[in-house]
Amino acid sequence: MGNKKIIAVVGATGSQGGGLVRAILNDTDGGFKARAITRNPSSDKAKELKDLGAEVVEADIDNKESVIKAFKGAYGAFCMTNFWEHFSPEKELEQAKNMAEAGKEAGLKHVIWSTLEDTRKWIPLDDDRMPTLMEKYKVPHFDAKGEADEYFTASKVPYTLLFTSFYWDNFINFGMGPQKGEDGELAITFPMDKKELPGIAAEDIGKCAYGIFKAGDNYKNKIVAIAGEHLTGKEMADIFSEVYGKKVKYNAVEPEVYRNFDFPGADDLGNMFQFKVEQEEYFCTIRDVNATRKLNPELLNFRQWLEQNKDKIDV
Repeated sequence: MGNKKIIAVVGATGSQGGGLVRAILNDTDGGFKARAITRNPSSDKAKELKDLGAEVVEADIDNKESVIKAFKGAYGAFCMTNFWEHFSPEKELEQAKNMAEAGKEAGLKHVIWSTLEDTRKWIPLDDDRMPTLMEKYKVPHFDAKGEADEYFTASKVPYTLLFTSFYWDNFINFGMGPQKGEDGELAITFPMDKKELPGIAAEDIGKCAYGIFKAGDNYKNKIVAIAGEHLTGKEMADIFSEVYGKKVKYNAVEPEVYRNFDFPGADDLGNMFQFKVEQEEYFCTIRDVNATRKLNPELLNFRQWLEQNKDKIDV
């Protein structure tokens, strides 16, 4: 046990980080051990990870010194931010900077940064195809992560930029599951036209991160983009119908309609879906499912994920 490499995992009690911690703990011969980083070590989820065999360490990514201390002695770290906790791109940037600098000061040998595209590279702020949000962003929860990539690439710590995909868990946690419309019919609603949406189980993101760490130097200083499957809205609706035995249709709306839905972040998500539609070829091509499966042989497709989580979605 003593010669195992420590992986420090930010967001260990969440879906991505938790997936990585569990992947490490489940691979007893894998040469790694998990250090779960959390703001609240006394939470039920933190205690659960400790019971499974993880080292649980308290740190707050708003406090760089606490992160340095949590990273000390580790081989690598998995770094991520949660925009939806605070809706602040500036906070995400500051947190990413703290983690990148902490990785350097702690002498890490590999950092994985869970990130997304800076959409402004495709759609400049003065491009009126979609509204500019918060004065400086097109898709705030994408753009800040993409902008923060440079903190990790500049740190001189070997890095992997891990480009994630739409979480299918959003059907559970974000209220995106089938809803009854005015016509009484169940539908999922996205402004995706007939384009494909790369998606993934959040747990599989952590498993892919573990695959990257296990691969040694193979993915250092590279971009890795992952997805479990690429599906159109209609294909997702059809799978919902088959798994639940109820007719679920796909309701394709315009991005402008979606931006004006009555929930926090609707404008951000409306812009995000529009970006994915307009850049479908790029967005899908980079997120290669076969390459993802090499990192994580247990990779789920949408039907498998939905069958496993059937009871968590009220249809």
